[in-house]
Amino acid sequence: MSLPTPAPRTHLHTRAVTYRGYLREDGLWEIEGELSDVKTYGTDMSERGHMPPGTPVHGMAIRVTVDDTMTIREIAAAMDFTPFGECQQGTDPMQRMVGTCMGPGWRQAIERALGGIKGCTHLRELLFNMATAAYQTVFPYQQHQRTLAGLSLSATPEPPYHLGRCIAWDFNGAVVQRHYPQFAGWQPVRRVSKLGS
Repeated sequence: MSLPTPAPRTHLHTRAVTYRGYLREDGLWEIEGELSDVKTYGTDMSERGHMPPGTPVHGMAIRVTVDDTMTIREIAAAMDFTPFGECQQGTDPMQRMVGTCMGPGWRQAIERALGGIKGCTHLRELLFNMATAAYQTVFPYQQHQRTLAGLSLSATPEPPYHLGRCIAWDFNGAVVQRHYPQFAGWQPVRRVSKLGS
């Protein structure tokens, strides 16, 4: 990445987050996320003692299994490195996410099920972006398969979910005009409720 040259500095901490997406043989999809926090210097932790440089403070992973509707069918979490033994209690509450759809309201669903003392902060953070990784896994591959089969991508009556959700995919922008001209300038249908109903 071409960031501006930084001021003189000392590297102290690395948080690494990785997501991987898979298609299972049974047609379900798996998204795995891993998170680690590592210091470049030795540190003493009250319950883990001395930790040499490079020892993970946090090391955790989540595997989410979703169907074609992006609904969670299974979830597993592991916490190999945590500051406290009690942190392990954060894995079981993850099961509350089974049945949740990775779509609109995803972050609110996580907060309802796992927010505050109901779950682990770092597992929540890892879970937040799993929906984006799932989207990047499932829909482009489905589109790829449709293209290989010679099926038209322009026959859908509704715009794909990602349109209108970032600066590049503005319905009034050039990218939508080039790639989805049928949705250029698109506006959602507003439902008007009748008074007294």
